Amino acid sequence: MATRTILLDIGGTFIKCSDGREIPIDSAGPREEIVSSLRQAVKDYDAASVAIPGPFRYSDGTFLMKHKFASVYGERFQDLAGLETCSFAHDVNVMLLGELEQTGREGFDKVALVSLGTGLGFAMAEDGCLLTNELGSPLVPIYNRPYRDGILEDYVSKRGFLRGYEGITVKELAGRAFGGDKEAMARFDECGNILGQAIAPILEKLGVNRLLLGGQISRSYELFGHSLEAALSMVPTLKKISSVSDISDATFSGLRELARRSADGESICADRDTDKRILEMMAV
Repeated sequence: MATRTILLDIGGTFIKCSDGREIPIDSAGPREEIVSSLRQAVKDYDAASVAIPGPFRYSDGTFLMKHKFASVYGERFQDLAGLETCSFAHDVNVMLLGELEQTGREGFDKVALVSLGTGLGFAMAEDGCLLTNELGSPLVPIYNRPYRDGILEDYVSKRGFLRGYEGITVKELAGRAFGGDKEAMARFDECGNILGQAIAPILEKLGVNRLLLGGQISRSYELFGHSLEAALSMVPTLKKISSVSDISDATFSGLRELARRSADGESICADRDTDKRILEMMAV
């Protein structure tokens, strides 16, 4: 009998399931509530392919977060969910994997993805293999890069786009900008420029030749893309910048590929020698 595999995109408040369900989960809640949500998500399935943010040990499914899921710190997903056959990947890595699966590499050997949403994520693949640290998270984070009086994520994420605004969403701010509101338009311009200026030296060092934008805020790429592209225009290796082809399905597409490779015993990650070489390059 064929294995029934469920794809799960786990956030701090909901688990999005490939069968269309959205199951509430309280990442700040007690252990028994988290267990209940996880078991509800995998009920009637034989295996799971899971996207989840870090810190998390993706090789064996161990929760290592302290800001979320603290009540299950140090425990394995498999034990909590009551399902042993599982594969795991960082949510931003999965998004990049999904886009590479949907569109192919298009002749580009070094592809990076910036995810813009509640947080600021960055993932990179070389020759189709994801670059990861020892836990399996993206090898080169950008969210915590020092910027002005804080970190880059303070200025280029949900809270960065909404700095100085109260009671609205980024989607609503984008609506104002599309409607001609000059202050809103300026904010998207500013954020695109900040992001571009901050990541330009990183992309150049890494030799990135294709850059993708994912996450919910990338739906408004039309509003900040021109300032981002202008700020990145001097990166000599960079040949193409675009949003992911299907923002709604990028994560599940990546999870489908993760499940396939896991079933075949294949890795989605580059070897450790490649990761070491990249880190040495970044340190120069």
